[in-house]
Amino acid sequence: MTEAVLYHAGDQGIVTLTLNRPELRNAISDEDMVLALLAALDRLQNDRSARVAILTGAGSAFSSGGNLKKMGSGGGLNDPQPVRTRLNYRNGIQKLPLAFEALEIPVIAAVNGPAIGAGCDLTLMCDLRIASEKASFAENFVKIGLIPGDGGTWLLPRVVGFSKASEMALTGEAVAASEARAIGLVSDVVPHGELLEAAHRLALRIAVNPPYAVRMTKRLLREAWASKLGPVLEMAASMQALAHHTADHHEAVAALLEKRRPNS
Repeated sequence: MTEAVLYHAGDQGIVTLTLNRPELRNAISDEDMVLALLAALDRLQNDRSARVAILTGAGSAFSSGGNLKKMGSGGGLNDPQPVRTRLNYRNGIQKLPLAFEALEIPVIAAVNGPAIGAGCDLTLMCDLRIASEKASFAENFVKIGLIPGDGGTWLLPRVVGFSKASEMALTGEAVAASEARAIGLVSDVVPHGELLEAAHRLALRIAVNPPYAVRMTKRLLREAWASKLGPVLEMAASMQALAHHTADHHEAVAALLEKRRPNS
């Protein structure tokens, strides 16, 4: 069996993660995919050369979310005993949003096709999203009599606002790439064949900045999602105290004063 998630460390600190189960449309609910994603995120977190990551899918879909073939009683996350189903979620797919939350490296979702259910939520776990014109997004759990069990009800309103999130989650209807851009779900839509190139250009715009400043800025953005202003300001003061003493900061200031490019 091929690797469920491919990890490619490219130039300039850009890492590409590829969901690699095209025959299952990159469903992410199965244990092997969850474990592979968690392992890739752990490797990314500890990769000192990594500055930014791109997450995409192999084949025609970004991710179909849950594996429908295993959703019957006793299959996949489901168990004949509801208490065990609850544990399956907590010990399985629910570890993904927590891992993305803890990750210091910014992640760009390059959405190459449909992102459905948990696949849509996976894009929301990333920090930035750009889409191919062939992409679509659906928070469609209600269509199969389920609820977003992987954090979608927390993530989606923070990205598109409560009203649009409610519409998507309660109707289960898909939105095309153009509408996803209009509602702020993605920041850009590009021709299908140019998706990874566009994602790489965006990654480069991040990677040229001092890595410690990027990591701390991402952490502050994440904390601000769910915190009050006071605690975020206190964390910002502590991080800024560290940032002021980094060689990257000193070099960037010197380069500006000397009107030259900084040495990375």
